[in-house]
Amino acid sequence: MRDAGAERREGNVKIYRGYVIPILGSAIVCLIGGFAIAGRVRASAASGFSSKPAPRAAVVLVRRGTVANTVSIAGEFLPYQEVELHAKVAGYIRKISVDIGDRVHQGQVLAVLEVPELAAQVQGADAGVRHSQDEIIHAQNEVTSAEANHAPLHAAALRLKQASEARPGLVAEQELDDAQAKDRAAEAQVDAAKSALSAAHQQLDVSKANHSQMSAMSDYSRIVAPFDGVVTWRYADTGALVQAGTSNSSAQPVVKIAQVDVLRLRIPVPESLAASVYQGEDAEISVQATGENFTGKVARSTDALDRSTRTEQVEIDVPNQKLRLAPGMFASVNLEVQKHAGALMVPIQAISRATGNSSVLVVGEHNRVEAHDVHTGLEDANSVEVVSGVKEGDRVIVANLGSYQPGELVDPRVSAFGANAGADKRGEQ
Repeated sequence: MRDAGAERREGNVKIYRGYVIPILGSAIVCLIGGFAIAGRVRASAASGFSSKPAPRAAVVLVRRGTVANTVSIAGEFLPYQEVELHAKVAGYIRKISVDIGDRVHQGQVLAVLEVPELAAQVQGADAGVRHSQDEIIHAQNEVTSAEANHAPLHAAALRLKQASEARPGLVAEQELDDAQAKDRAAEAQVDAAKSALSAAHQQLDVSKANHSQMSAMSDYSRIVAPFDGVVTWRYADTGALVQAGTSNSSAQPVVKIAQVDVLRLRIPVPESLAASVYQGEDAEISVQATGENFTGKVARSTDALDRSTRTEQVEIDVPNQKLRLAPGMFASVNLEVQKHAGALMVPIQAISRATGNSSVLVVGEHNRVEAHDVHTGLEDANSVEVVSGVKEGDRVIVANLGSYQPGELVDPRVSAFGANAGADKRGEQ
């Protein structure tokens, strides 16, 4: 029989015969209730139902297009033509009519030389021509005189011969021989006169050739512009003595002119890319000095490498009618050295290289994320060629790639294809 005095309650404990016994009924009920709620949550998750919506994913469709490998090279503007003009003959500068910066036209006289000895030689050549002409007249007269002397002698010899043949013995043989000898002598004089006339004509040709040479040398006393351009340097002033450029390799030029309405933009293409640059290929040109950006085409190349730099020189013709560009300026040139048309393309933001291999996240048929390893090809600033791993029309995620896991259910939203695809953020409309 329990002793009532030995048992009493104080709060959530009982004291029985000096022992403290906790009352656990309410705590056990709470604990059991918590286990039951947790079991229901796990059961709900296991059955595939969740109150949280699927995260949104910015995707683009894999499409076909043209992708190119672009290389940027610094180039220098050069005049289309540039030449230093020398004097053909030595002399003093009588007049120089241009200075640096002057625009000149083809055939314009830039400077005039004074060459006294050359003027005397021209006069001598003129006199030689006139002398040869007089010699021709004299020779013609000699021919006329010789022919006049030959005519009666020939007629007399002919009559005597005919008479001798008609009546043999009528004309003495000695008389006939004398007449024929005089006829042949007169005929030889005619031939000699004609030869002298021919020689006089040939001498006239020589005199005229000499005169032409002297006249040509006299024309070289005027220095003219060979093409339209601008004077970029002036080396001599009025009264300066200049040497003939043909007789002295160190002779100083008179002026330098350059054609600048069209410029050559020369760029050194590395050896590894030289075979990929073709005539007519488009080029994007940016000039930092003027802030201009424009397009051009490859006009020509050396088709050979510079052994000292291992580069091929490529030129682009750039119109410069307003003369905003100047020789010596530098420009940045973007060349498409490789181009693939009809290639499968994805934005560069869609490619993940975290593991060392290239991969993309594809949203499958049931809106679940799939990881695909891909083999990539050419790349440009915005796009990547995909050789294998995806097909045209696949939906690939282009933003926050690290936020998605394979098998995860997502809400795909089609985004713009291109450089701005990465601007779409997870959860944006």
